[in-house]
Amino acid sequence: MFTAFLIKYAEIGIKGRNRYLFEDALVHQIRFALKKCEGKFLVHKNQGRIYVDAEGEFDYEETVERLKNVFGISGICPVLYVEDEGFDKLCDRVVRYVGEVYPDEDKSFKVHARRARKDYPKESMEINADLGEAILKAYPKMRVDVHEPEVLLSVEIREKIYIYSETIPGPGGMPVGTGGKAMLLLSGGIDSPVAGYMIAKRGVKLDAVYFHAPPYTSERAKQKVVDLARIVSAYTGPIWLHVIDFTAIQLYIYEKCPHEELTIIMRRYMMRIAEHIAKETGCLGLITGESIGQVASQTMSSLISTNEVCTLPVYRPLIGFDKQEIVELAGKIGTFETSILPYEDCCTIFVAKHPVTKPNVNIIRRHERNLEEKIEELVKTALETKELIVV
Repeated sequence: MFTAFLIKYAEIGIKGRNRYLFEDALVHQIRFALKKCEGKFLVHKNQGRIYVDAEGEFDYEETVERLKNVFGISGICPVLYVEDEGFDKLCDRVVRYVGEVYPDEDKSFKVHARRARKDYPKESMEINADLGEAILKAYPKMRVDVHEPEVLLSVEIREKIYIYSETIPGPGGMPVGTGGKAMLLLSGGIDSPVAGYMIAKRGVKLDAVYFHAPPYTSERAKQKVVDLARIVSAYTGPIWLHVIDFTAIQLYIYEKCPHEELTIIMRRYMMRIAEHIAKETGCLGLITGESIGQVASQTMSSLISTNEVCTLPVYRPLIGFDKQEIVELAGKIGTFETSILPYEDCCTIFVAKHPVTKPNVNIIRRHERNLEEKIEELVKTALETKELIVV
């Protein structure tokens, strides 16, 4: 029945003179999202609207699911196109549309006509009244409610006539790519994929870095992270995942530094390495899944300590969330079931029994001097041997 979709956006509409840049970015993201769909589509702008026209047969459900993953879309309206063959035929088609979409007929409704073509012989208010009368005549159980209708039937008079009444919620946000690029520290846990999703929703393109520690972490743990990146990429587009072999660095820190500070010092070196790659790849910041007080390395004092080694900004979109809120978001975006698979990440292997919760930055710096003999060479080797996976 439906042959097209009207794409609604919200925040883009307030961008003033730059709005067309965001619209163009949204059109690009929609085209990319629909590449893997069955069928061909024409994605285009027309008088301040964005439309997706199906060119032949297509899978309706798959298309809607793909569109629901595109940041910047606030609503997806399945549209029926009708040729302008006179008002009587339009009445017949609208009546048939209502019967097909709302077969129970027991609904309140309102007709909202928009006459973009000013040479059309009827004005908007007249179209509303005449179409409403035709619907009531065909379906006596239906009733008009101009304030809170169950069905808002929109009819737009353009070159063709557009009929639609349903708005499927989109994810909102801004089109990916309009906010620059950032580097996500991606682990196999619940938090970091959600953090990446939330920053990407603000228009930021994602790269990612994963710290692997063979043989202490298995290939299955690495594959789990690749799978998480692939799930997130359904919203963000391709992600360049940089895999760092972190084993030698971890073992050296374990050998040379106080064990209660292991997590903090390891985290500081992760941030250093992630920032190095970020600068090389044009990223404008780092993203982590940290939340205040969730674990010892995420207290205010610990976050100060890890921040200290970075010159790029560190974005922590989950900073004020509790665990249940993060779990619910993970379930919503589809990463939760993969995140809870029982494969260890490198942060959990070397955790001390009593990790420091209020690290002193000066003391941490002093203990890092124990690493001066070999740490630069180990970091250099880790960077030179990193693996790049595009997902």
